[in-house]
Formats: sequence, C-alpha cells, structure tokens
Amino acid sequence: MKKIIIPILVSILLIVAISLDVSAAKKSSKLSKEDIANMSETIDNLTQKIYGRALLSPKDTEELISIKIKLDNQMLMASNPSLAPLYFKAGNVYKLRDMKSEAIECYQTILENFSETALAPKARAALEQMGIEVKAPAQTEENEESDSGI
Repeated sequence: MKKIIIPILVSILLIVAISLDVSAAKKSSKLSKEDIANMSETIDNLTQKIYGRALLSPKDTEELISIKIKLDNQMLMASNPSLAPLYFKAGNVYKLRDMKSEAIECYQTILENFSETALAPKARAALEQMGIEVKAPAQTEENEESDSGI
C-alpha cells in the first residue's frame, strides 16, 4: 500500500509545483501599466538627452536595449496596442543615434502589428525618410472579395 501512495503523492506534488511555476511565469511576463509608463519616461529622457546634444552613457544605452528586449518579449506573448507608442519612441531614438537597423525593426513592428493605430502612417513616413521602400501587405483572397463587393 505504501508503494502505491508514495508515488501518487510525489506525482501530485510535482504537478502542483509545475502549475505554480507556469502561472508565475505568465504573470511575470506581462508588462503592467506602471512598467509601460516607466519605459515611456525612460525613452523620453533619452530623447531629451539626444536633442540636447548630450552623449548617452553606457547605462542609457543599456536601458534602451533593455526596453527593446522587454517589448519584443511582450510581443511574443501577445500584441498590445499600448506598446505601439513605445516602439515608435524607441525607433526615433535609434534613428537619432544612427542605429538604422534597430530603428527599422521598431517601425516595421508597428506596421506589421499595429497597422490600425495612428502611429502606422508615422512609422511608414519614418521608414520612407530613411530610404526604405515600404510595400503594402499582400491582401488575402478573403480581403480581396470584400473589397470587390462579392
């Protein structure tokens, strides 16, 4: 009887521990409104430094990279329209620092994931200003039928 009860208890404990880890990981990976506000404030401060002709310290660069990583990780979990302004601001900072590929990545993320926001035309204009040819996304058959009135 003990041989049966002990493995059952151990397996129940393992299942409970795994489920707690998974739920904790889901909660910790989501950005709160406070996190988003802090990231926005940090990007605004970096933008002010750049416009003020101040050099960014290694800590400033580290903060910018950290914000970009957090945004990208959040996008892997779920697309949230409140992230669009952060991507746009980060793209502007990267563009001002002549980090073209990172800026393109930020603006492209807006076009691909937040095309319905007011920032999409601004991101398109920023890309075109950088000399990047922006093509409209290909329409699916379903969209073409609704556009043609069928």
